[in-house]
Amino acid sequence: MGHLGDRLKLMVKTFRRESHRVLDSERTTIHGADGMLMLLQLAMAEVNKQHGREFKVDLSDVLMVWKYLLLDKLHLPPPSSARLENYDLIREAYESFLKRSNTVDLVDVFSMYKQLRILHVDPEEPVSPIQLFEFLSGKMESMDLPESSVPSTPSSKARTCSSQLKVAMRRVYCSYLSLLVNSKNDLALALTLDVPSRSLGQQAFTDIKHAGHNSTMSLFLAVTSFVRAIQLGGKGYAPAESDPLRKYVKGLSDFVQFLDNLEEILGETPDPSVCGGRLVMAIRSALVKGHSSADQVHTAAEETAKELKERISQLHQVQKQTANERGTQISPARPKAHAVNHATAYGGRDTVKVLMALLDGEALNPPCQNKAELLSEDQPVLNGTEGTCILTLFRSPEVTTGSSPEPLRNRVQSRADLLKPKVRDRVVRSQFACTYRDEELPLNRVLEFPSTSQLPTCVHPAPKTQTTTAVDEEDCSPDSPAKPTSKSPGAALRQKSGNAQNTGAGHGKRTSHIRVQSNGNKRKQVDSEQYEGSENEPPEKKQMSKMSVKPPGRRVSKASSKKKLIAGQGKLTSFFRV
Repeated sequence: MGHLGDRLKLMVKTFRRESHRVLDSERTTIHGADGMLMLLQLAMAEVNKQHGREFKVDLSDVLMVWKYLLLDKLHLPPPSSARLENYDLIREAYESFLKRSNTVDLVDVFSMYKQLRILHVDPEEPVSPIQLFEFLSGKMESMDLPESSVPSTPSSKARTCSSQLKVAMRRVYCSYLSLLVNSKNDLALALTLDVPSRSLGQQAFTDIKHAGHNSTMSLFLAVTSFVRAIQLGGKGYAPAESDPLRKYVKGLSDFVQFLDNLEEILGETPDPSVCGGRLVMAIRSALVKGHSSADQVHTAAEETAKELKERISQLHQVQKQTANERGTQISPARPKAHAVNHATAYGGRDTVKVLMALLDGEALNPPCQNKAELLSEDQPVLNGTEGTCILTLFRSPEVTTGSSPEPLRNRVQSRADLLKPKVRDRVVRSQFACTYRDEELPLNRVLEFPSTSQLPTCVHPAPKTQTTTAVDEEDCSPDSPAKPTSKSPGAALRQKSGNAQNTGAGHGKRTSHIRVQSNGNKRKQVDSEQYEGSENEPPEKKQMSKMSVKPPGRRVSKASSKKKLIAGQGKLTSFFRV
């Protein structure tokens, strides 16, 4: 046998030729070593999320499970280390992702090839399980690897970054071509959705993922069905305004339109070499848009496009030569259920075969030696906004719920403010406001000052007997002058007023103060008279107030004392008299 790379190519070529015997679809694509490792990382993160942990996983755990997974699938003796607790769940999630995306890995290809060889194809197997394990683990020597896929060891950091960028750029090219062959490849859509930038970041991908999960569709079908409903659906068939994908109509439409253009090129160009070149150049034009010629992204896109064009031409020549050796220009048509372009609007049969051969060769590339570069979140930026880390893209972004922890004091105060009754707003009253009556004190005064609510709050307390007697004696004597006492209502008014100053002055000063105030402001004099004759006071209070302020020697007529005013009439009459 030849080198290991040639034997792997023979295994994959045989599998591709006879895959209709073991698979339901001929458009099934193959994941290489790097793709298998990325899917394993996603499966482990998904299991962690199911167990209540974060959607992430350590690199050391991924490498340990990676070794155990290869030995288990190849039916080799397990490692000496203890078996991981959740390994069965991880294996189930890994196989489910492969089946859902219509893909297989190289270990599955090896197992199917063994079934085909037992039937009638080849008498012996070209690759042993040990050799395939060493190849996928990266332990195989460089002389046994495929010739064109041995990575060169860079000597500087700049070349290291350029090499990593070139690998990422080649992965994006192949992902676009893979969507033309297998539209169910969710990993390919994740790598191309926002490259170049279409304003479809992590949140947009999460909404697409939820839409596909709810409708049990692939991510690409969820995107295309939404865009078709927007473009072609009527009023009753268009997506609802509350659909989360409504926010990304422009970006999703641009993505679907670009793939439609690739499909048109694929269906309108019969020559596989010319068609493949046009496809690669169309992808290159989208990737270099907005980048200068001196940019590393522009350089990597140019170099990768040139290499892929040459590779497609070589594969086409090989397929033509093989067809000529068999004596026919085209292979006989298979049943419709296994046709390459079954259930597709466009698709050149010969070009799709060349693209599938190109993708199979990419799956046979040796694994990346630096696993941290492949799996870490520090990926080369190809879209100008963010990296292309698969784990970060599949992780749902954190949504703020507004329940961030606050200090206990603030939470208690906010709760108390919420439960406290609202203070009734005072309304704007008319000119007849004097006839209104305040029913009670505002509720906030009772709540905020509970100590004052326990005290008697009578506005007009009943007069004391001793005070009334003293006032009557003073008023009845004609010789005695009018002396305001500290117990009189006028004194109480002066004590309440801000203009009164109790600094030990005599009664004469107080009397002169009242006279000046009454001569200067007639309104205040009327108010004081009304206050003295207010009907809200008790009867004893009214008599006391009238008798305390009357001038000496003047008697109150019985006719005026009998005349009574209704509530508010005195103040209202005085207001209009002014």
